[in-house]
Amino acid sequence: MNTDLTSGSSKIALVTFTLPILASTIIQKLYQIADSVIVGKFAGEKALAAVGASYPITLIFMSIAFGSQLGCSVVISRFFGARDFCSVKNHILTTLIAGSALAVPLTLFGVLGSPLLMSLINTPHDIFPDGDLYLKIYTGGFVFLYLYNLATGIFNSLGDSRTPLVLLVSSSVCNVVLDIFFVINLKMTVAGVAWATFIAQGAACIAALLILSSRIRRLPITKPTKAFSFAALSRIAKISLPSIFQQSFVSAGNMFIQSIVNTYGYSVIAGYSAAIKLNSFVTASGLALGSGMSSFTAQNIGAKRVQRASQGFRFGLLLALPLAAAFFCAYYFFGDVFLSFFMNDAASLTAKTAGETFLRTVSPFYGFVCIKLVCDGFLRGCERMKYFMASTFTDLCLRVLLAFVLSPLFRETGIWFAWPISWIISTCMSYLFCIKTKKRNAA
Repeated sequence: MNTDLTSGSSKIALVTFTLPILASTIIQKLYQIADSVIVGKFAGEKALAAVGASYPITLIFMSIAFGSQLGCSVVISRFFGARDFCSVKNHILTTLIAGSALAVPLTLFGVLGSPLLMSLINTPHDIFPDGDLYLKIYTGGFVFLYLYNLATGIFNSLGDSRTPLVLLVSSSVCNVVLDIFFVINLKMTVAGVAWATFIAQGAACIAALLILSSRIRRLPITKPTKAFSFAALSRIAKISLPSIFQQSFVSAGNMFIQSIVNTYGYSVIAGYSAAIKLNSFVTASGLALGSGMSSFTAQNIGAKRVQRASQGFRFGLLLALPLAAAFFCAYYFFGDVFLSFFMNDAASLTAKTAGETFLRTVSPFYGFVCIKLVCDGFLRGCERMKYFMASTFTDLCLRVLLAFVLSPLFRETGIWFAWPISWIISTCMSYLFCIKTKKRNAA
């Protein structure tokens, strides 16, 4: 169901629209970490390390998909807010055609380039074969992941955040059931969880495209519309490319950090991979708030309701704080409990200590990263991509640089320090950019 975000209470509209996105994100993360939980419990520490070692690489592929989702969502939201349904249809079809053309070569690159990518991050020899196998199967399904994310972005731009939630719940249940069947019943270990993800993503993608096709046919079109236009592609690329670069470069930075972590052995890798999966709940939840903020802002600017967009931004910042506080309390005080979901009783003390230390180091600063991601969403919705990129690159460069500088002094703990320092500085930048943008919009 398509929803107008330009009328009624801005607070109620933002909350009712964003909550399904947040729920979708959390569910998506749950089924993504199901691989690690089931492998860690039933296949052991080395198998967990193998899946975890490939995680920064899979993040790059996910970042391309999510960045494209954000870009198409902002542009289509503008036209939907302005009630220009012919342009809405044109941009939807252009997104899907261009996305299909891009997804195929990226899928081939992931499958064929998997050994090289695993070598680049210094994957230890004792977990290399399993990590390489997992990555090959995972990236083999990238075309499904990519098109599903584009469909989700389109649904969001039309004010519909509930359909992606329903699809994701169904896909998540399918993924977990297949994980259990392949790993526990068939003893497929790493290959089993990879194939479970492949199948679940494929089913969700096909269902999303079928529903979206029905929605497109029901748009109130008043004149013939092109299926593809380079003008539409240019508009989408203007927002999508910076979003893709932002997501991908941060993931690339995580690859560099992973390469440092990998030098400390598979026990530290296992602890870090479990902790970083938990940490990804926080960043993904912040991204969900930012995604909702982008669509809300873009629709209202398209409808020339600039003041309403600013009101939504202020309320979005307030929503970020309790979210960050909840994750802080959970991970700082009960981090060992959450980490135990990933590790069996035979897991080493080194692995458990590495994971707990990471969570205790970064969790007090979750408020900064959540605020930054809401600010990023507002900047995307206003199409202030230069500001958005500047704060993101600052975050990335500082995190990588500090990891290299501090790790020789404090071993793996020095790597963990890089996160909060980069978050604080980049958040201050993003917030100041938002204040500047609000003044420019009001002028």
